[in-house]
Amino acid sequence: MTAEEPLTVQPRTRIVPQTVRGMRDHRPPAMILRHYVADTLRAVFERFGFDPLQTPAVEYAETLEGKYGEEADRLIYTFEDRGGRRVGLRYDLTVPLARVVAQYPDLPKPFKRYQIAPCWRAERPQRGRYREFVQCDVDIVGSASMLADAEVVTVACVAFQTLGFKHFTVRLNHRKVLAGLAEVLGLDPQTSAQVYRSVDKLDKIGPEGVRAELAERGLAPDLIDRLFEFFTLTGPSRDILTTLRERLQASAVGLEGIAELEALLDALAMSGVSPQFYRLDLSMVRGLEYYTGPIFEAVVEEPRIGSIAGGGRYDRLIGLFSGRDYPATGLSIGLDRVCDVIEELGLRPPDLRPTLVEALVTVFNSDLAPESIRLANELRAAGRRVSVYLGEDTLRAQLRYAHRLGVPYVLILGPDEMARQVVIVRDMATGAQTEVPRTAVATALPARAPGG
Repeated sequence: MTAEEPLTVQPRTRIVPQTVRGMRDHRPPAMILRHYVADTLRAVFERFGFDPLQTPAVEYAETLEGKYGEEADRLIYTFEDRGGRRVGLRYDLTVPLARVVAQYPDLPKPFKRYQIAPCWRAERPQRGRYREFVQCDVDIVGSASMLADAEVVTVACVAFQTLGFKHFTVRLNHRKVLAGLAEVLGLDPQTSAQVYRSVDKLDKIGPEGVRAELAERGLAPDLIDRLFEFFTLTGPSRDILTTLRERLQASAVGLEGIAELEALLDALAMSGVSPQFYRLDLSMVRGLEYYTGPIFEAVVEEPRIGSIAGGGRYDRLIGLFSGRDYPATGLSIGLDRVCDVIEELGLRPPDLRPTLVEALVTVFNSDLAPESIRLANELRAAGRRVSVYLGEDTLRAQLRYAHRLGVPYVLILGPDEMARQVVIVRDMATGAQTEVPRTAVATALPARAPGG
């Protein structure tokens, strides 16, 4: 290049800022709510004696595949790592738990664990359904008693009540009852699995949509009518079980499921769970193939966002990894959907602010910046969440910043305050200002709300 030639600068290519479809950013106000929900659930789980567990986000593909059913398997994110190994992002937290139990057989049984972690599914994004989401699971491995199933249902009910939910229902059913129905109607395993997959869409496509899909699968109209007579049974749970016992008396497996549901209802009553929060619903089938016994699904009627929790008993899943079956049951609460419901129903606690910062310390000028930092450090040492304004803007600009952030208090420390060893505490909600001795600022700030 000669001295006369102009220097050319290649134009920078602008990268469009966007998230992957079905995945979301969670800005601080949303994350504060998510932390509050997770902390609330964690506290409930631990009160019931569940211990935390963490598993990797990535598992070998063979660990995940073939456990959920043909349709669900297509939603697993699989890829090849740099070592040429086929791996996948976890689809749920249950299959990784089964792998853990098989890998560490010395775990004391019953083994009660909880895990709160993200999962990934290549689903079609829609309201309340995301490709990356957080599940909050409780599971009990090593107990065949219906007391275990009742406990995970009880945990969910206590958790929802603690979060302020008043109108929710845990729907109950049993895979053995469904198997008994198939036996009585003469359905082979493949056909019954197709029926379950169709009925699982009842809330999405309605009765007529399910009927049409069953007809497409080749079921005769009279058989579809008989199925709907079963799936639409309503009334008190005990009355439904009485009717079932009459209709499934020719099926040993169906009667076994009825007996276990009766034991589950007894255990829920013993646990003090109000019947208003659970009911038997024979149309609830749960799509995952590893369920073997009672199944559960929690829903809220408004907003119509689908299930907010689901689970059931899976007594044969662990045996796929260990060669030995262990009784196991569990339930998963969807953190994303719970947060969506909280926002829509206005259940966000009023003291849950959009920022965790309790107070902003202003900076009068560069000479007094060390004093502002010293004050902030004193408050931090006292356990308060404090931010120092980073810059030398006007006090008006600093107050405007605190207002936009949602900081409840601003601490003003200027030359006059320094001379008198006081701090002005400004309440951003009311605009009121109070002069407080420098040594008493930490105690002058209101007590911090949990999670807020």
